[in-house]
Amino acid sequence: MESRLLTVCVGIVAGIFVAVPVAEQESVLSSDSSFTMALTGDSIITRKLSVYAEPNFIKMIELLRSADVAFTNIEMLFHDYEFYPMSSSGGTYMRASPELTKDLVWAGIDLGSLANNHSGDYGPQAMLRSADYVRKAGIVAAGVGKSLAEAREAKFLETAEGRVALISVSSTFPDHSRAGRSRDDVPARPGLNPLRYSTQHVVTRGRLESLRETMQDLGFETPESSDELTLFGGQRFVVGDVSGVLTEPDPQDMAEIASVVNNASRLADYTIVTIHAHERDKDLSVPAKFLVTFAHAMIEAGADVFVGHGPHVLRGIEIHQGKPILYSLGDFIFQNETLLRLPQENYERYGLGASSHVADFNDARYESDTIGFPAKPEIWESVIAVPFWKDGNLERLEFHPISLGYGQPRQVRGRPMLAGADLSRKIISDLQRVSGPFGTKIDYVDGIGIVDLK
Repeated sequence: MESRLLTVCVGIVAGIFVAVPVAEQESVLSSDSSFTMALTGDSIITRKLSVYAEPNFIKMIELLRSADVAFTNIEMLFHDYEFYPMSSSGGTYMRASPELTKDLVWAGIDLGSLANNHSGDYGPQAMLRSADYVRKAGIVAAGVGKSLAEAREAKFLETAEGRVALISVSSTFPDHSRAGRSRDDVPARPGLNPLRYSTQHVVTRGRLESLRETMQDLGFETPESSDELTLFGGQRFVVGDVSGVLTEPDPQDMAEIASVVNNASRLADYTIVTIHAHERDKDLSVPAKFLVTFAHAMIEAGADVFVGHGPHVLRGIEIHQGKPILYSLGDFIFQNETLLRLPQENYERYGLGASSHVADFNDARYESDTIGFPAKPEIWESVIAVPFWKDGNLERLEFHPISLGYGQPRQVRGRPMLAGADLSRKIISDLQRVSGPFGTKIDYVDGIGIVDLK
């Protein structure tokens, strides 16, 4: 017994070596075997968060801070316009002040994914500079790198309650954003961690023949008799009894990412795989089929939770092998209308000249808020997902509804806070509806959604 009280662990406090007895050390490490995460969707941040103090906003911030780890998809580049925009982007060219990384940390965010359709808006050097700002602010971030291997690799967060691995992937991106490999003769291409996929459009034989005749009339050469056509830069049309779209993940990408996940799961207590995916099935709230295949494979490779984002709406919740798949958590921060500057390419799309500015672009793009994002309530309604583990077992999932201010002026909307009672019930009802096809039962209890897994 005396040997257990001998000094075997040495720490440093204020420059002084402090001896910690073994008995005390063990009591600290085993005092709480529970673990929680706060998981959010897309964060497009262009304005400070830390200046606000509404009760429902502060309660939401406390929810993030109270979790052992808090995650978001950082769909923003941070730099001071040292870099020029690429000729194509993920849509609106995203850029904000590097100082705003500190506001994400203030809000409690300590894990961030960087692989998304805006990663390469200002080129590879801006992407790397932005990642550097995020990490120096104190956020563990994954998904981009100087090479494909670096972009693919897991990043790790150390907490007192467990080590967390994060693997960040994107299936939606301009091709120039995709990281590449080196053969040692030329440098690797910096970029994001990609998941490519193939698409087949299934049509009836009659429709395929009509399409073939149309293309022949336009002067395109097509095979005279075949069960498929490849048109429009690689789009495949195949004969089937029921029309639809079939998608499959690229097998090499999926295998490589799965190996990273498997490795990370053996080096961490909890492993998160997250994907930025706009791709849909019949409806925007329904993930494309390849995403379901990929999510299942990542859980089977060792992921403890799979988190999707990208379509700006909520998608369903699935429990696969006892682990949660969150196909999309929608938006967390959505301040895409208050960017400081936009490149010429954005203005040209709407016929706007040199005297036009960001507000003019917004008015043209959204026709004075009558179409697009501002006109769709579901864009501004989301949840924070909070999984709870006890003794390494997932016991429950909580979904805390948030509102991003639908109908507010553009300089106000986009900042989240806990939703009121009526809106909370509506948001959880929407989540129940999109989760039903996956067989997931979500109860509405005291303003939040709950999945009980005990």
